[in-house]
Amino acid sequence: MPTVAVYNTNGEQVGEIHLQDEVFGVPVHMSVLHDVVVWQLAGRRRGTHDTRTRGEVRGGGRKPWRQKGTGRARHGSIRSPLWRKGGIVFGPHPRDYSYRLPRKVRRLAMKSALSAKVQDGKIVVLEDLKLEQPRTKDMIRILGNLKVNDKALVVTADREENVFKSARNIPGVKPMAADSLNVYDLLAHNTLVITRDAVTRVQEVLAR
Repeated sequence: MPTVAVYNTNGEQVGEIHLQDEVFGVPVHMSVLHDVVVWQLAGRRRGTHDTRTRGEVRGGGRKPWRQKGTGRARHGSIRSPLWRKGGIVFGPHPRDYSYRLPRKVRRLAMKSALSAKVQDGKIVVLEDLKLEQPRTKDMIRILGNLKVNDKALVVTADREENVFKSARNIPGVKPMAADSLNVYDLLAHNTLVITRDAVTRVQEVLAR
């Protein structure tokens, strides 16, 4: 059972927390992580790209010259894909790139990502994280006390508006509620800063 230190916002250790093996101590499955990241990015694609076929390009309603007797190749429209400014063959059209991925695969990927953070020593557990008012300077001070100098994912149990407003303008720092935690953001940020309540919330969901 992994054990990590718990800190306050001043960077002082105030205790320890035992993490569940079935959530934070599983083997890291790289192939599963790859599958889930591809799935997430596919779901984010807008899919609004579009090209015009020969029937959608303006003009070309008249046959450019008669069928026979000119010595030139026969053509029925100047908007044929063979012509400059003609239609596009097999071009992209609006579509939905999202697809289904088994729930067990998604859960395993989340556990693998969390376990990787523990194994790499890139998880910082906070006793609590609340701010009286939104102030970016206060959030920078807290991260400095925790010696977090790289890209960080700040996770709270619920959406703390003051924390979100204080952290969203810091380059490389992304605030997030525990319910929104996902594999892509875990892998995209070097350090996971998470509150004790958020750890409990994540374990309750993933340990089922």
